[in-house]
Parts: sequence; C-alpha cells; structure tokens
Amino acid sequence: MAIHLRYQICIALAPALFSASCFAAKAPAAGTTATLAVLETTDLHSNLVGYDYYKLAPEPSHGLDRTATLIHQARKEFPNTLLLDNGDTIQGTALADYQALVQPVGCGETLGIYKIMNALKYDGAGIGNHEFNYGLAYLGQVTGSRFRVAGLDQPKRCAGPAFPTVLANVYSAKTRQPLFSPYAIIDKQVEALDARGKPVKATVRVGIIGFAPPTIMEWDKRWLEGRVYTTGVVEAAQQYIPEMKRKGADLVIAISHGGLDAAPYTPNMENANWYLAKVPGIDAMLLGHSHQLFPSADSTAPQFNLPGVDKVKGLVHGVPTVMANLWGKHLGVVQLQLKHDGKRWQVAQDKTRVEARAAQLGAKAWVEADPAVMALVKQEHEATIRYVKTPVGATEFRMSSYFADVGDISALQVINQAQTEYVRTYVAANLPQYKDLPVLSMTAPFKSGVAGPADFTDVKAGDLALNNAADLYLYPNALYAVKVNGAGLKAWLEKSAQRFNTIDPSRREAQQLVNLAVPSYNFDSLTAPDVTYEIDLTRAPGERIRNLAWRGKPLAPEQEFLVATNNYRASGGGHFPGLDGSKTVIASPDNSREVMIAYVRDAKRLTRAAHASARSWRFAPVKTAGPVLFSSAPGMLELAHEAGLHNISQVAPDDGRGKGMALYAIDLSQ
Repeated sequence: MAIHLRYQICIALAPALFSASCFAAKAPAAGTTATLAVLETTDLHSNLVGYDYYKLAPEPSHGLDRTATLIHQARKEFPNTLLLDNGDTIQGTALADYQALVQPVGCGETLGIYKIMNALKYDGAGIGNHEFNYGLAYLGQVTGSRFRVAGLDQPKRCAGPAFPTVLANVYSAKTRQPLFSPYAIIDKQVEALDARGKPVKATVRVGIIGFAPPTIMEWDKRWLEGRVYTTGVVEAAQQYIPEMKRKGADLVIAISHGGLDAAPYTPNMENANWYLAKVPGIDAMLLGHSHQLFPSADSTAPQFNLPGVDKVKGLVHGVPTVMANLWGKHLGVVQLQLKHDGKRWQVAQDKTRVEARAAQLGAKAWVEADPAVMALVKQEHEATIRYVKTPVGATEFRMSSYFADVGDISALQVINQAQTEYVRTYVAANLPQYKDLPVLSMTAPFKSGVAGPADFTDVKAGDLALNNAADLYLYPNALYAVKVNGAGLKAWLEKSAQRFNTIDPSRREAQQLVNLAVPSYNFDSLTAPDVTYEIDLTRAPGERIRNLAWRGKPLAPEQEFLVATNNYRASGGGHFPGLDGSKTVIASPDNSREVMIAYVRDAKRLTRAAHASARSWRFAPVKTAGPVLFSSAPGMLELAHEAGLHNISQVAPDDGRGKGMALYAIDLSQ
C-alpha cells in the first residue's frame, strides 16, 4: 500500500510494515491549540464527474469533480484538514459497471474513482455495502488487498488507493480475522498555536475505524456466504477503540456506513449509529448509507428527530456527526477545536462546529467543476460513453418512473416480462419438477427522485441502447427465483404496500401519499395480466391488500408460484416475510440487466400494448375530504395521462423541499 509522505500511518494487524515511530510521536507542550477540520464524502457511487451516462448528458447536480472544488475551498479555509470517505464508492454508474464487468480494470491499474481520490489526497476511507456488489475478488483487487477467504486465490497484491481503507466488523470465515484492517492511526502534522499564541508545528494522532451494515450478508449473500461473517457495529467498536487508545490515538473518528435507528439494538442492525454514538471514546462520527443530509435544521427524516439527536448542531448523544448526502452533492465538515493538556489532545466540544456544504449555490447554480478531475479519468469516461451507446432495440413509448408510485408501469413491465421468460426457459431446461408452477415476476422502481428531478428513470421513445437498459435496471443484481404460495405472495405485497402512508378519508388537511422512510426499491409490484389486487390506503400496514385474484378468482393461500426477483430480495434484502434465502430455487449466474437486454434484443421493438399495459394493482377507491399529495419532477403530467392515470394533477411546480420537485395530487376516488 502506498503511504502519504506527509504523515505516518499505523494500521492494525500489520505492525511489521511500520517503524517504531508509529507508537511514539513527540507530544506538544501543554496549552497548545489547533483546529482540525474533518472532511467527509459519502455514497459517491462512482459519480466521478457530473455526467449522466443513462441520459448521455452533463449533469451539474452531482459528481466528485464539483466536490473537489469544495475540498479545495475547505483546505484554503482550514490549514489542517483530514479528508475521509464513508463508502459506497466503487459502484453505482455505468462507468463503474464498465470497469468491473465489461472491461475489467487490470491488477496493475488503479480504479477510476481511486485515481481521483489519490490526487485529492484522501487520508482514509471506510467500506460500504455496495463495495461488495461485484464480489470479493474484485473488491480485493481494486482496494489493493489480499483477502484470505475460501475459494479466493489472490497471488499478489494489486494496485489500490494510496490511503488506508478500514473496516472493523467484517471477518474472514477462514482466518477469523478482519477482512480489512479494522482501524488505522494517522500521525497528522498540523499547524498549531502554543500557550503564548506562537505558531508551532504539532502532531495529532488520529484513529479512524470503519463499519459496514451487517446486512451485507443478506444483500450480497451469493458472494459472501461461507466466506465472511459480520459482528455488530457496537461490539466491534467496543473491541477496537480501547486498543486504538492504548496505541496512542488522540482522536477516534468513526467512519460508519449507516444511519440512525433507535429500535432495540441487535448485532445485525442496519443503521446502528444511534447506539454507536454511546460507545465511549468516539470524538466524531461520519455517517452515510441513508442518502440524507445531516445536520439539517429542516430535515423531516425520522432518524434525525430521535431523542439525543441535535439536527441543528449535528450532534448524536453529544458526538459531532455529519452525513454528506450522496453523489458528491455535499461535503461534510466537522471542525474539531483541540487543546493539548500535556498528555494528549482533547476536543473542546462547546467549540466544535458541524456542517454539510452544498455544491449547489442556487436554483440553477453550482460550484465550478475541477477540470483536473475529468483530465484524470477522460479515457475511462469516453470509453464508457462509447460502450453505453451500443444499440439493443427500440421502443414506441416513453418509459419512466416519475409516476411509478401511483401506478405507471412503463419502466417496470419489460423487466418483469424478461425475468418471467428467463425463469420459464430455465425451468424447462433444468428444473422439470417445477414445470407446472406458474411463473410471476416482481420488480421495483429503483429511481424515485431521492436526489432530485434528474433521479428518475426516463427512456425516451426511439432507439434503445445499453445506457437505457442501465437506466431501467440500475443495479448489477443477479436474477433469482423463489418458490412461494398464495399466502406468501400476499405477505410480499403487504410489505411492498408499506411504501404508502395510511390515509384518513375524513381529514381535510393535505396528506402525503408516500412514506419516504420506505425506499422505492422496496416497492415491489407485479405486472401480470393473470394477477390483480388493490391497495387500500385507509387500512394499517399489513392489512392493505384486497381482492387479490389469480385468473379472475380469489387467490388460494396454498396456490404455489415461482417468482422471479433478484439476489438482494431473495436473500433477505428489505426483510420481506419468508424471503431469507431458504425459498430460492434458481440462483442464476446471469444478472437481471443482461437478462432484460437479451429480452429487448429478441423483441426488437417495444409497444405500450405489449410491454406496458398489464397493470396488476390499483388503489382501492376512496373519497377523501382533503387532498392526497406526492412529489415528482415538474412538468411531467402528460406522462401520467399517457399511462392512463387521469386522476393525477400537478398542484404546484415546487413542493417546497428545496430539491426542485413539483407537488402532485391523486384523486383516490377514481
């Protein structure tokens, strides 16, 4: 691993690589003070530059090239900075897929995103759940690691980032040792003031420790089962933080890829950082995964309105905490005011400041992109564009997810059709014992405006290329099929229907349709002419699916099906009832996107009648005293009407949430 010359790094489990200076830095005099600005990026998802490979157009609202400008500005403002990344870094765009799957990066080559991070002189990084999406062999290669896990042969260490990558709660099942170094201690040279106010040079020993959601074992089961295991975030912190302190860490920065949840703690908790903040010894937390902004005084996110959470000052149980949104839209800044007591640095909590700085300056204004970033990855960028222009077919209608929450299946049915056809063919060739079972398919709208109006699937009518396929199916999931009965299918749909709030018909005040705490990728739906059902929004979650019918008759609880889905859902992702990996009958080596591309190539031309008209579900009719509202991109009402949704109207061009989204209403009586 390359080491920055401007400081010494001490990494756990590898003491032989470093000198004794790792454990003996000269202490500053008592009374010395310094400000250390800890900078965070998170959930970059390989948005190297502000470009949308699905729409083949520049997109100024995101990209590490603009975050780079924020980083440069912060370094001019603060003489002492520590730049860290929270994870979900190497996956998420067509460029990422190109480097991982199409033209795999070589052992001696540095991954595009790491080229940029090296140039920006990142000091360290954590690991997110999406780092595991391409498998352990790829992750080990691009991070310059040698994982000692079953079934993996890595004869040599490949090129990786020039900074330490830390992860404390994922272990090799073979060695019972952490997959990555659980922590690193960085001897950071800083500009300080002595007790008389005279400028001096000093050393701050900063420990960084990383955590990933333990739920990776469900989400990427096909890659991880039998090879690694996880421990709880809190348990890992309790194990390693005292060790970091014993080895001389003045400060401990927790890089935890997760959000906040005050539900009873378990070692498998996805968002355990409300509890992590209570572990003694943590001086600051850098969060991610939830794709939210913290601190934010106006945030309505439930996780930021928990007891002990100060969403204005950016504190969780008194610990300075930041979450810098996603895709490089913000830069997290935690200003730690330090004072040395003669033995070690102490943080003046009352003087600490936390903020998330936006790359967007106004309604249509952003900081300038750093041109050096594009120069570093120009070759990868242009190769990706050439690749995604590969033609695959054509469509006579526009496929979008702007109104997927209210019934538009234009971007969903072709996925379900492709998955259904694949499973039928697979069963006929390989699983004759299931030949008499009907085959269904579930899919969900992956893009629903979380990051703003550009964050929707939108494939225009006309020729289709690979970039359109990537827009329709965002993730590199594998196609799986599970065996469920009618009762299990109903439970699946009930879980999906949690996407919506419960509506009180008698309420005259406006009510929000969508429960934003439930991501759109957990809103699975069928698009099969043989299945129909209603979602009754007046009922509590778990009691909403009505009139579920199979071929015109009430669905029998014992009726069995094969349901096509993806590895994430089949293995327990989203915690759907009964889906824990035990019902999987097909674990395909083919990913869902490739299956869809092959289907479109065979179909040649998609039509609305054949590929976007089999809507299985409706909202149960109910007349409400007041409006029922939801948000989507502005100016898209015509698309709702083209999809047959004539009960939709646009109420206002701006929903007031600051993301540029419009406010729409749905008449549930129609």
